[in-house]
Amino acid sequence: MTDVTFELFQGQEAAGQLDAFLAAYEEVYADPPYSEGPRDVAEFIDRYQVQARRPGMRLVLARSGDDGIVGFAFGFLLPADTGWWQSLHEPLPAEFTHEDGTRTYAIIELAVRKPWRRRSIAARLHTRLLDGLSVERVTLTMRPEPEAAPAQCAYVSWGYRKVGVSHPWDEAPFYDAMVLELPRTTG
Repeated sequence: MTDVTFELFQGQEAAGQLDAFLAAYEEVYADPPYSEGPRDVAEFIDRYQVQARRPGMRLVLARSGDDGIVGFAFGFLLPADTGWWQSLHEPLPAEFTHEDGTRTYAIIELAVRKPWRRRSIAARLHTRLLDGLSVERVTLTMRPEPEAAPAQCAYVSWGYRKVGVSHPWDEAPFYDAMVLELPRTTG
């Protein structure tokens, strides 16, 4: 098996890496259930350019010498004025949804190219993305089962739990909103 290296980019460094993983993004999201085309990719590029400027932005690239980028993950801190929790069908208590800009890290994308799946690359991307973060919890949204059964199984095995169903915009599919509570560190 070919060695895979993991590179972490933060802040402005992450913003400059879009071209490095865009082909991998296009490959992963061309397949069902996503079936993204050129318009979707253009929208992703626009979103990424905005997201890359958010506080706490981190990007991890998994790279193989033989095959280039084989996976990627990125996210950022939820700001105090986030609308993240407002798209849930069933509102959660205010103490749960309160954000202060340092409480919650949101994973926006975590993807591995098909030939590289089932090799623990997603788990390693996830670990590297969160390594060293000082947050209470991590959140993400994902397609529900059965569309994303392997991802669901992975997230649950990593400790995530479903907190609701999100519908972030009118044309968007429904997503499961997941949260991973991180152990509190004592100083």
